[in-house]
Amino acid sequence: MTVATSKPRLAPRLSALTKIVELGPGRLDQKLLSEAEALLLLAGDRLKLSSEHTVVALAGGTGSGKSSLFNAMSGLELSPTGVRRPTTARTHACVWGLEGAAPLLDWLQIQWRHRFARASALDKGESQLHGLILLDLPDHDSIRALTDTEADRLIGLADLVVWVLDPQKYADASTHRRYVTELAGHEAVTVFALNQADRLAPEELAELVIDLNDLLRREGVEHPSVVPTSAVTGRGVESLKSVVAGAVSRRRAAIHKLEADLHRLMQRLTKSMPVGEALAAPASVDEARRMGLTDALCDAVGVPAVGEAMENVYAERSSQWVGWPYPRWVDKLRPDPIKSLRLEDIGDEIRGITTGSVSAQSAEVTNAVQALADGLTVGMHPVWNTAVHRAARSQLAQLPQALTTSLTEVAPQLDRVPGWWRALKVWQYVLVAGFGLGVAWLLAGLLLPGGLPSSLQLVGDTEALPWVGLMTLSVLGLGALSGIASRNFVELGASKERERLEREMRRRVAGIAEKMVVEPVETELARHHAFYSAMRGLSG
Repeated sequence: MTVATSKPRLAPRLSALTKIVELGPGRLDQKLLSEAEALLLLAGDRLKLSSEHTVVALAGGTGSGKSSLFNAMSGLELSPTGVRRPTTARTHACVWGLEGAAPLLDWLQIQWRHRFARASALDKGESQLHGLILLDLPDHDSIRALTDTEADRLIGLADLVVWVLDPQKYADASTHRRYVTELAGHEAVTVFALNQADRLAPEELAELVIDLNDLLRREGVEHPSVVPTSAVTGRGVESLKSVVAGAVSRRRAAIHKLEADLHRLMQRLTKSMPVGEALAAPASVDEARRMGLTDALCDAVGVPAVGEAMENVYAERSSQWVGWPYPRWVDKLRPDPIKSLRLEDIGDEIRGITTGSVSAQSAEVTNAVQALADGLTVGMHPVWNTAVHRAARSQLAQLPQALTTSLTEVAPQLDRVPGWWRALKVWQYVLVAGFGLGVAWLLAGLLLPGGLPSSLQLVGDTEALPWVGLMTLSVLGLGALSGIASRNFVELGASKERERLEREMRRRVAGIAEKMVVEPVETELARHHAFYSAMRGLSG
């Protein structure tokens, strides 16, 4: 399989990691975030460089025979050997097939004087190594901080690492603590060379190989590749070269290394942010929760109370215009219970219902916003739970005043008089005048000694008076019926006016809630959803 056909499998995972890095600040541990950024940078750089070369690093402690093994594998005396500490102070590189390798060697920061090339990549038995860049790293347990740092850097950059261990220190705690325990999932790009096998009897060597395998498995390396070698006698060198050649010929080591690095980082990310916890979290605020928030905020600012007060005032003021005048005049002679209820001041109260102290309303507004956030974050990771609550409260300080300002604009105009009220009042007073005229006619006809003047007699005193009485009673009945009908129409109008007012106030409350609460929350929920989608994408 070529690198070209393998990259598409890697590309989506790198894209997912890019998204995680983009969305992670403030949510992910900064150390994890920095490691993710470093891995993206490494992957981007490595994938832009030669895919025809495989970087294999020989890493080991002082005295492990690493440089001798490097010389044995290259067939040249390239790296100094001896007993000085450290023997290798600078990284040496041997390249099989130099064409196109220079940018990769520059990226690895290998000095020119430490770069070597085989005379021919087609030397007998060496064609299988064409494309190999073999590095002899500084000793990782060096007492020189500079070389120790360089070894760590190149171990992270190499496509395949060969750990050179000696029989005396193969279980060295520092090596296993600093490096081996981090190799879980890197089996495909990690080889262990148990060097200096010539110092051991066959039985001892076999026992050490078994012990090393067991030790590596206990530390998380499920399928360790252990090759016994001897740079002195050449034992196992060809076997090691064969293992390396397999990785080189497949041109897959760089991809395997990046996939392994991604896998290790993914495990740490998943431990920090378990994907399972996000499955039940909504990606947006559903309609039911929007309506619930609107209802709660309407209650918090007293929308039902305003509507009811408006309806009562509407009905009460109408009595001054459309009620049958005679009962109203009689009521004025009795104590007015309306004044004790202060209904005449309700108009001012409605206009000022949210303009005074809003401490109580603020508490209820806070409870409404809190309830929305609580419902959306059930089972959510604490970091995201906090973020959603913070988003919901981001404009909480301004929310009561925004509701106040908006609802004040739609407070009902209680001094508005519908035209039909005026027309009905004129009609009722016409009836009052007709009733009064009829009563006067009857009284004059009955009480005046000479009866009505001849100019006002219709048919005759005796015949006219019953008809006048009937007409007078009809006018009275018509006035009473018009008063009752008008009151019914007023009550219907008041109910419709209340519905219109509450509907408009609710619309405004919903708009403010959407802008100041729902939108910030949905932004955070979208970020949460995108983050965990990227986490699932990272897992492949």
